[in-house]
Amino acid sequence: MIFKQNLALLCDFYELTMAHGYFKNGKKDQICYFDIFFRRIPDDGEFAIFAGLENILTFIENLHFDKEDIDFLRKQNFFSEEFLQFLSEFKFSGEIYALNEGEVIFPNEPLLCIKATAIEAQLLETFLLLSINHQSLIATKANRIVRAAKGRDVFEFGARRAHGVGAALDGARAAIIGGCKASSCTLAGKLYDISLCGTMAHSWVQMFEDEYTAFCEYLKIYPQNPTLLIDTYNIDLGLENAMRAFKHFGIKEGAVRLDSGNLAQLSRKIRKKLDLAGFKKCKIIVSNSLDETSIKTLLKAPIDSFGVGEKLITASNNPIFGCVYKLVAIEENGIIKPKIKISEDPEKIINPHFKKLYRIYDKNSHEALYDKLCIYNENLKLSSKLESKELLSLVFKEGKRTQKPKTLSEIQNYAKEQISKLNPKLLKAKQKYAIKLSNKLEKIKNSLKENHL
Repeated sequence: MIFKQNLALLCDFYELTMAHGYFKNGKKDQICYFDIFFRRIPDDGEFAIFAGLENILTFIENLHFDKEDIDFLRKQNFFSEEFLQFLSEFKFSGEIYALNEGEVIFPNEPLLCIKATAIEAQLLETFLLLSINHQSLIATKANRIVRAAKGRDVFEFGARRAHGVGAALDGARAAIIGGCKASSCTLAGKLYDISLCGTMAHSWVQMFEDEYTAFCEYLKIYPQNPTLLIDTYNIDLGLENAMRAFKHFGIKEGAVRLDSGNLAQLSRKIRKKLDLAGFKKCKIIVSNSLDETSIKTLLKAPIDSFGVGEKLITASNNPIFGCVYKLVAIEENGIIKPKIKISEDPEKIINPHFKKLYRIYDKNSHEALYDKLCIYNENLKLSSKLESKELLSLVFKEGKRTQKPKTLSEIQNYAKEQISKLNPKLLKAKQKYAIKLSNKLEKIKNSLKENHL
């Protein structure tokens, strides 16, 4: 959702207790660098898609603690009056570096870097993570479904199965970034300028004395490219009634929708009957708990488009994206000092320091070859056969965003363009994408590990 109301308290309580601690022990103005990154691609996928940035920037622009917030915190008996006064005047003054929304992303590389005072950076953690984790998860899932459909339209139908209002709206937005054609969620259409889709439910058919009458009454109101749901009672009779109603109103290019049964078998039978009756331009739309796996089994069937709901909006196979928020450096007297978190699990050892992230391409084919992480002040050296793009850019500074917001259509097109630059072997899960560290960064990481062992 585009949050313009006050959500300052949408944070974990430890962010406030740590912020109070920084305030009390003299670290209030300590400049810190935090990275947001994820460790695994959902569903063991080939790549993920970055989404949620617009919500984050709107949140930070409007972040403040009002009187009701301060009164509530005072009742917790945890915080000094001086700290509460500080919060009452709070405004984020740090810097945010981020990827373009819609960017193709891989594990263990920064999606966002936050440069701010310790208190400012800490108070952002929860909202930034929930925004990226949810929208990147749904955008990634949507794109897997869209790619499985092999060029056939995919519509997002998930609002009624979403885990709350925000999940429905943000999920619809993310699904469009991932490549869905339209959404059934009307409010998402209003907020994000999304194309809307929707026809009828079984209740429409049930409301009338018989199915044919129900179809005719619908076509009287919506004669332009209508879709009739034909499985309320009996699919064979439903199709006959639909064709009869189409003929009555002279409609040649409508559609019929199935929401149950053996979709592949039924669609073949329906296609034959439609063609024999002269409805060769009439389309077949199917729904019913679809995802990328079930859609792949339907590709040989004469289906024109897919309505995908619950398994998309909840990313049901793997509903956790897993972004984390880690301190990677502090700044003292103008000098940036790298920090590291070490774990007995090698996967959880972070890449320290304030960094630049580059995507390296073949100069002739423009295919993405690998990503490279470098220290912030390090110069990238490449052979003449390669070219690079710096992925992290400054998006927020001095209390406001630095770039004009992109439309959802622009973000969707950007994602599609970046995916087109990936190696086809990667898209078929036959090759892993490489993330490399510069020699300088590798040495700093190893040195920090040794010092803390």
